[in-house]
Amino acid sequence: MIRVMLVDDQELLRAGFRMVLGAQPDIEVVAEAGDGRTALEILKDTQVDVVLMDVRMPGMDGVEATAHIDGPKVLILTTFDLDEYAFAAVKAGAAGFLLKDVPPNDLVNAIRVVHAGESVVSPSTLRRMLDRFAAQLPSGTPVASAADLTPREREVLLMVARGLSNMEIAAGLEVAEATVKTHLGRVLAKLGLRDRAQVVVYAYEAGLIVPAPRPKV
Repeated sequence: MIRVMLVDDQELLRAGFRMVLGAQPDIEVVAEAGDGRTALEILKDTQVDVVLMDVRMPGMDGVEATAHIDGPKVLILTTFDLDEYAFAAVKAGAAGFLLKDVPPNDLVNAIRVVHAGESVVSPSTLRRMLDRFAAQLPSGTPVASAADLTPREREVLLMVARGLSNMEIAAGLEVAEATVKTHLGRVLAKLGLRDRAQVVVYAYEAGLIVPAPRPKV
């Protein structure tokens, strides 16, 4: 059973999500909160696997709350797919983001995906977010060195950061898809990253990829 917590200041939205998730045989809503600070207090005494977290809430917002969560996977809820708050939350450790008007099936699938250890924000979408917002946000803590990566692992890292799927990387390198997964697993372990989304963020923070220049208005 996947234990889910809903964090949003709109009670009606929480009720809608609760109804959708309650109909699933493998998902249970075990807690709710209307702001980030309350969510952190509840998490101290409640076993949760996945947190659906709104970014814009009174008091402590979803970005700050996400940075303090250790253990449960966090899925950010946002109104716009290119939202600087959603990007900041992914950078703070969220497994990805969903639009608030996400179809029910996509919501359920996303929860199952992040519970399984994957991210739900596509690398290509995250790249567009990084191109738009990376220069505006503080870099935070120093990133791990890529010096310990083999040439092939570094190659895979850069291809993931450019938004390529495992299948596309395998075709480009002329290797099996299982080999790409092995290389990516080693990249994550060596750099202390959780998923593909963090690989993309890492590549930008480490200066391996430079954000595309914004067009002049």
